[in-house]
Amino acid sequence: MSAATEERAVVERMPALYLSHGAPPLADDPVWPGQLAAWSKDLPRPKAILMISAHWEEAPLALGATETIPLVYDFWGFPEHYYKVRYEAPGAPELAESVRKLLRAPGMPVQDVPDRGLDHGAYVPLVEMFPAADIPVLQVSMPTLDPVRLMEIGRKLAPLRDEGVLIVGSGFFTHNLAALRQGGIPGWSAEFDEWGHRALDSGDVDGLLDFLHKSPAGQLAHPRTEHFAPLFVTMGAADAAGELDAQRSVIDGFWLGLAKRSVQFG
Repeated sequence: MSAATEERAVVERMPALYLSHGAPPLADDPVWPGQLAAWSKDLPRPKAILMISAHWEEAPLALGATETIPLVYDFWGFPEHYYKVRYEAPGAPELAESVRKLLRAPGMPVQDVPDRGLDHGAYVPLVEMFPAADIPVLQVSMPTLDPVRLMEIGRKLAPLRDEGVLIVGSGFFTHNLAALRQGGIPGWSAEFDEWGHRALDSGDVDGLLDFLHKSPAGQLAHPRTEHFAPLFVTMGAADAAGELDAQRSVIDGFWLGLAKRSVQFG
């Protein structure tokens, strides 16, 4: 393989992902870790990973750690071994600089939070998908929950895909913790999941952007919208490349009553 061919292979356009990240006990599930691992094996190898997690909301948009990357154990009441998980991925200072250049504009400041590590929305799926922790990772915050603004951020970040960066929006396709108390699969969770699946397959962007009003049981499926919000960054990154219709659900089903649908664009 020539040097030029090797370079083209390195910068192959990466897909854009939205995944349901579960919680720390995902690692003990008999099915889900294997699904995430199989998904990553089907992906081109990323040069770097850009994570947008439901668990970091901060404005202006913030860039996390780019040197030593700590983990943020942002959960309470779990067994001790969940607080001993490690994921020592290298930092991504070059990616951080690219993000700054793409996003900095009048009215859109970007800040650095160099001691902010990966929260569980980032590292829980990464442990299963890229267990060697040998790919540079950068997490950025969501500066808003407004779907239109998040989609625009995704559009601005889209050129990173052509540089070999895997853009990952990490949330949960339905997220109402009342499901944990009810047992089984609540009707609202199943109804929203089916609606969301159809909306994605049909390219109903307007419906997805207004999901609280256009979907059945939207406000039950997402009493607060932060776990659906990362989808819109992913959609923006796909839309800029004309790939909203190149979408498929890679993982579906339910976990403790919540829809774990996870999708790939491109």
